Amino acid sequence: MILKFLKKIPAGMMIVPMFISSLINSFFPDLLQIGSFTTAVFTSAGTSAILGVQLVCMGAQLRVKELAEVVKRGGVLLLSKYIIGAIIGILIGKFFGKEGVFGLTTLAIISAITNSNGSMYLALNVEYGDEVDQTAMSLLSINDGPFLTLITLGASGLAQIPIQSLIAVIVPIVFGMVIGNIDKKMSEFLEPGIGLLLPFVGITLGAGIDVKGIVSGGAPGILLGIITICVSGPFVVLCDRIFNKRPGYAGWAVSSTAGNAIAVPAVVASIDPTRAPYVAAATTQVAASTVMTAIFIPIITAWRAKKFGSPKYPLPGQDFSKKDWKKQ
Repeated sequence: MILKFLKKIPAGMMIVPMFISSLINSFFPDLLQIGSFTTAVFTSAGTSAILGVQLVCMGAQLRVKELAEVVKRGGVLLLSKYIIGAIIGILIGKFFGKEGVFGLTTLAIISAITNSNGSMYLALNVEYGDEVDQTAMSLLSINDGPFLTLITLGASGLAQIPIQSLIAVIVPIVFGMVIGNIDKKMSEFLEPGIGLLLPFVGITLGAGIDVKGIVSGGAPGILLGIITICVSGPFVVLCDRIFNKRPGYAGWAVSSTAGNAIAVPAVVASIDPTRAPYVAAATTQVAASTVMTAIFIPIITAWRAKKFGSPKYPLPGQDFSKKDWKKQ
């Protein structure tokens, strides 16, 4: 029944493999750890390689004149996701201290909401967005890790911007853009690769998800997932609509909690020892939010794209090739 429901979602080509893969990882984690091609394709070990190839294919579709729009769209999504997480975390910390409220620690709130799953954002925008949406991932990679969390907690003086990591994300896009702009036939040849890789992205994403994380996080973890989806999500979508003048599908696509965020509380505590007592609780709570958003964000993004339109699913009269697509 669940699989039938997931198949009806436009992003089912990613969600169904992700769902199956997450179940295997949750209950039979060693089943596919036999090495060679099996482990490389059907576990999280293949995530970087598959996404790297997909980024090259995407870069080949990007034209030099679109770079400014990439920075604008990605910047709005990045800042809005960060701002809402920082505001919620700082306010709760100010009134309730490091212990947080309802068992939900301040550390968990900031770690979960300021981080987003770049791989999921990318996969969803392959399904619904355009080349500009997709390549904006290179900018959004800034919030995939502890950097913005450390800034929010006032420890930015001890953090280093992961320049090398950012460059590593940008290189495949630039490589693809160069060959795509030099030779239009290469651009056309690589374009099908974007969608073709979606099921494999879903498999590798699911292989990094443990659905038992919802249980281990308990009620506070579930509450964190609800806040991430129901509070930060609408705020990011609102900013996407106001500043980017877009329908909001990209705003929802970025409103998840990154898998890397699970490790953020421990990283923060290594720099700020006063946070150490809250690491265990924060880690399980962030894990719960990661799992919940991995399940619901693709579904909500699919609904948003179909209801309000997107480049891949335009409503009657919409023309996303024009700046004023709403008025077409």
